Amino acid sequence: MNNIFIKCLNSEKIQSGACHGQFVINALKPGQGITIGNQLRRVLLGDLGGMAISAVRIAGVSHEFSTIPGVREDILEILLNLKGIVLKSKTKETQFGRLKIQGPNVVTADLIKLTDDLKIINPNHYIATLSTSSIFEIEFKFEYGTGYKLASQTFLEEDENYLQLDTIFMPVQKVDFKIENIYDSSNDITESLFLDIWTNGSISPTEALESASQIIIDLFAALIHNTDKTENKHEDVQTDSISIEPYNNIAIEELQLSVRAYNCLKKAKINTVGDLLQYSPEKLQELKNFGRKSADEVFSTLKNKLGISLT
Repeated sequence: MNNIFIKCLNSEKIQSGACHGQFVINALKPGQGITIGNQLRRVLLGDLGGMAISAVRIAGVSHEFSTIPGVREDILEILLNLKGIVLKSKTKETQFGRLKIQGPNVVTADLIKLTDDLKIINPNHYIATLSTSSIFEIEFKFEYGTGYKLASQTFLEEDENYLQLDTIFMPVQKVDFKIENIYDSSNDITESLFLDIWTNGSISPTEALESASQIIIDLFAALIHNTDKTENKHEDVQTDSISIEPYNNIAIEELQLSVRAYNCLKKAKINTVGDLLQYSPEKLQELKNFGRKSADEVFSTLKNKLGISLT
């Protein structure tokens, strides 16, 4: 485990401010690649948070099926375009922004006035087109969250005429991984885990990987520190029984008995070695169709495989 290391193979910005990064984790033991890859992928896609537009209030609009004079797009098209705006925030607090412009003009994301804590990653993102000299005004509500949130209602009267949006908070858009086996000079096998991460640009792939790793570390640290303390109270009591009968939970299938002996035990609802140890030799031979030969087989198997003697 001490030789494990991670290396960034490639990091680049792609269209609309999105980012892609490729990483490799080397010197893993066989089987560790799939375990680590699956865990990182789930956390990257599900547990990292981001800031997004959750609701808007458009001047002169009473519902999502309205139209605005002089604006080429209807409200549903505008709301769909707004969902594509990518934001980076220094805080997790709910914030507000405003856009007010007079046409004719093309409305893009860079025209939105924000607080100093917010930054738009794709400022050239298209919102709408004004074909006349009418005034187009929107107030934005920005919220921080994780995953995907469906709008409970598209129009809430009690929410001061805000139109609610289906909100994508996830900064990581896609994660792929693959595993390669590496053979050394002595033919020992190690694994290399190749991880590809695509983000929307509000966070770099390296930052996303670091955050996901920290979430996993914190999770297991919490499991260690929050272990039920009542287990310690029964530790002394359980120690004796464990040392005397360490094989209680082994299924009788593991003993590889003959078909006759196995069937007799199963019919008597003897499913584990622990169940078997509840029977004395005399009581065991009283089982239906369980003769001396089957009993001798069971006694011999217990002694040879597990070192247990029934006397």
